[in-house]
Amino acid sequence: MSYHNPQTTPRKSWTFDDYTLSEIRRASATGIYDIRGGGSKRHLPHFDDLLFLGASVSRYPLEGYREKCSTTVTLGTRFAKKPIELKIPITIAGMSFGALSANAKEALGRGASIAGTSTTTGDGGMTPEERGQSKTLVYQYLPSRYGMNPDDLRKADAIEVVVGQGAKPGGGGMLLGQKISDRVAEMRNLPKGIDQRSACRHPDWTGPDDLEIKILELREITEWEKPIYVKVGGTRPYYDTALAVKAGADVIVLDGMQGGTAATQEVFIEHVGLPILACIRPAVQALQDLGMHRKVQLIVSGGIRNGADAAKALALGADAVSIGMAALVALGDNDPALNAEYAKIGTEAGAYDDWHEGKDPAGITTQDPELSKLLDPVRAGRRLANYLKVMTLEIQTVARAAGHNNIHNLEPEDLCALTMEAAAMARVPLAGTNWIPGVNNGAGGL
Repeated sequence: MSYHNPQTTPRKSWTFDDYTLSEIRRASATGIYDIRGGGSKRHLPHFDDLLFLGASVSRYPLEGYREKCSTTVTLGTRFAKKPIELKIPITIAGMSFGALSANAKEALGRGASIAGTSTTTGDGGMTPEERGQSKTLVYQYLPSRYGMNPDDLRKADAIEVVVGQGAKPGGGGMLLGQKISDRVAEMRNLPKGIDQRSACRHPDWTGPDDLEIKILELREITEWEKPIYVKVGGTRPYYDTALAVKAGADVIVLDGMQGGTAATQEVFIEHVGLPILACIRPAVQALQDLGMHRKVQLIVSGGIRNGADAAKALALGADAVSIGMAALVALGDNDPALNAEYAKIGTEAGAYDDWHEGKDPAGITTQDPELSKLLDPVRAGRRLANYLKVMTLEIQTVARAAGHNNIHNLEPEDLCALTMEAAAMARVPLAGTNWIPGVNNGAGGL
């Protein structure tokens, strides 16, 4: 006979928490793995674990808005005849037409253009709405080649060769049949309504030497005018950056595991790759070791949410950041005003990640014509521009407080860390000490 003490509070397992138990039940009932969109939802070391050291006596701050603080950035200065000049160091990441509606792609172009920055096509090709509303547009060249069109490629202002993505490094993309509309199918040369899986690697090469040949081919197609980016998922940032530089890249785009995706396996999103905080310093170190820091520009992405995040990335050595998930939220994704509509599809605002189903009541991650109409691209574009403006002002505020008249003068010495993990990853001192775990053994005060 068992005995239960009524005074003992029932205790759930940390290892087998409610979500884990529900996943085991779902897997055992269906026999298929879970697919979703978005980025990692687990807690990871991130920019919140870093703090800026504002100026006081040892450094002199700048006076509010009365003293200028430059925010411009030039991308593609290594080889391109026509580098990209941006007013702000925040770009819009590649998100495909197919994953997103045409209205959403247009809104991203409108918002980026108002703010003076670039947007990116994503898998699936270039739409007239996007090109028409994007002052500066980056054309992604992906393993799938879906929507690949040399004429559109020449219309772009830069080309981004996508080797990997932070949410699924080593894996290909997914676009399920319910989002393969007539237009998407025609652009991608696919059957309508059939699930699509993108390749995990480019068919034209098996290593960095072949990548160099492909980059030269792209330069010849564009008469050496367009900057060539190489995008990698955050896994081995030192070596991937070094090899991309060797292959001839003008710009490196480094994407951490907090970055979003349209759809992939849950196991990829949560268990493959590195947090962006762990990626930046090794990539910068590779550039410095090759004498190419600032000559080859570094864009970092993956969980950038506000100006503070962006400023910290710049201080660690990046030239610019890229946003995707945050841009979609600015457009209206996961808005609490739509909670009644989210409830109808079994979720709630802030948790909606079934983008692959194409039922988005915000009209963003859908190909349903009626749902797509719910997003006004002009209004959504203005919201995105407002958000980018606020982010830029926040970066300037932090830079002035640290005594800099140019956001690109932010440096690791402006930072300290709140945790040993963040200190080790960012290679900045633990707050109140001069100790950088794994780098030195000092324990004195700052």
